[in-house]
Amino acid sequence: MTQRTLRITLEYDGTRYAGWQVQPGQRTVQAEVEAALATLLRHPVRVRVAGRTDAGVHALAQVCTVRTGEPLATDRVLRGLNGILPKDVAAVEVAEAPPAFDPRFGATGKHYRYRILARRARSAVDRARCWHVWDPLDPGRMEQALAPLVGTHDFSAFRAADCPNKDPVKELRVAALREAPGSMIEIDLVGSGFLKQMVRIVVGTVVEVGRGAREPGEIEAILSGKDRTRAGRTAPPQGLFLVQVMYGEDEAG
Repeated sequence: MTQRTLRITLEYDGTRYAGWQVQPGQRTVQAEVEAALATLLRHPVRVRVAGRTDAGVHALAQVCTVRTGEPLATDRVLRGLNGILPKDVAAVEVAEAPPAFDPRFGATGKHYRYRILARRARSAVDRARCWHVWDPLDPGRMEQALAPLVGTHDFSAFRAADCPNKDPVKELRVAALREAPGSMIEIDLVGSGFLKQMVRIVVGTVVEVGRGAREPGEIEAILSGKDRTRAGRTAPPQGLFLVQVMYGEDEAG
C-alpha cells in the first residue's frame, strides 16, 4: 500500500493528563491519540507532534502527523477518531500532508494564551482553565512589564532549570494583554519558538509586577541577566493554552 501522511489538528483539555508525551503508567494525550489511530487504521502507529505540552496544559490546535497505508478518506478519519477518542480530546481537522511535512521542524511559530482570574471569588466553571489570583492586579503595570520582552532575546531567565533546548535565543513577536469579561486577564504570547515553561515563567513574573511586588522596569534587568533565580514563580499549568501552531501558509499574508 502507498504510504501517506495525515496532518491532524487536535483540541484537548489537559486537566486529567500527565502531559502530551507517553509515560509508563500515566494517562497522556499521545497515548490516547495513538490508541485511537491504531484502532481506526488497523496497524500500530507513532505520531509526530509540533510540541509537547506539560501536565494540565490545554490545546486548541495542537498539530501531529501519522504515516499510514490505509486509504480511508480524511473526513472518515476525522469522524472515526472523534468516535473513539475520549471526550476531553477531539480531532478538529484531518488533512493530507506532503510526505516531508514535519509538524515540529516545519513550524514557523506558536501562539500561546494564558488566562488569569483576577478576583476574590473562585470560579466553578473555569477552575481548571485559569489561574485564580486572589490579590488585586494592575493590568497597566503588567502591560509595561511585557513590552521589553518583544523582540529577539536570550530567554535563559525565563526557562526551566531542566530545559533541554540548546539555544535560548528566541524571537517573541507578540506579548499582549487584554481584559476579558468576568474579571479574566488574558496574556497572548506569539513567537518563533518557546523554551520549557517559558510562557508560565513570564506570566508568573508579570503577575508579581501586577501585584506590586516588582516594578515593571525590573524585567529588562532580569532578561539581560539570564538568571532564572531572578525571575518570578512558574505560573500553574491550568491557565495555559496552545492556541495555534504556525506554518509558512499561516504567515504568507
